[in-house]
Amino acid sequence: MQRHAIRLSIHGRVQGVGYRWWATEEALRLGLDGWVRNRRDGSVELLAIGSETGTEQLVAACRRGPPSAQVSRVECTEAQDDGSRGFHDQPTV
Repeated sequence: MQRHAIRLSIHGRVQGVGYRWWATEEALRLGLDGWVRNRRDGSVELLAIGSETGTEQLVAACRRGPPSAQVSRVECTEAQDDGSRGFHDQPTV
């Protein structure tokens, strides 16, 4: 299977509401690799790697987010596969 990689920048009320935990669970449920992290500007950044269908489903889910989040916008760009295996949380940058 060819791995498709995308990078998301998620804006709104997305920190302090369990967004990273929720995104990790969603990515794992979809069989994706990659990572998620907070950014100091208040956004959440996510790299998802896997099937094109799986990454598309994750983008749609990230636009909704967990119940306590208020997502105002999601920017999605093609990315390089960094070789991640599994999906994990990374430190804030």
